[in-house]
Amino acid sequence: MAGKYYEELTVGLTFQHQPGRTVTEADNVLFSCLTMNPQPLHVDFHAASKAEFGKPLVNSLFTLGVVIGLSVGETTLGTTVGNLGFEKTEFPKPVFHGDTIYSETEVIDRRESKSRPQWGIVTFEHRGKNQHGDLVVRCVRQAMMRKKPA
Repeated sequence: MAGKYYEELTVGLTFQHQPGRTVTEADNVLFSCLTMNPQPLHVDFHAASKAEFGKPLVNSLFTLGVVIGLSVGETTLGTTVGNLGFEKTEFPKPVFHGDTIYSETEVIDRRESKSRPQWGIVTFEHRGKNQHGDLVVRCVRQAMMRKKPA
């Protein structure tokens, strides 16, 4: 498995995921339309040109999805049972078409599952930065993880 098992995900372990992902206009418009989000700031260039940033903003849920998606190969690919939830998500800076998103993940907590002893619960903090190193998203996520086979 490319992902890590519960026993391998120790508190403090940090991953710098590669490669980054450059966001295109098509990504933003398609994602916004697929998720039924007609927000003019994402899909109406004329309206966005008159708003605070003067151009379209990338849908924040797309940004979050990219940051977590970039982490999968090194953290949870084939070893996760499923997401348990997101405790905190913030978007300190906007993302625009043409920005490249880089992702890093830190294991900030872990514990045995009380109800499912064959699994453990890992808390990840995912951070996404743009090509300038500006933090554009941070979230805390709990995942149920498989333990190493006996």
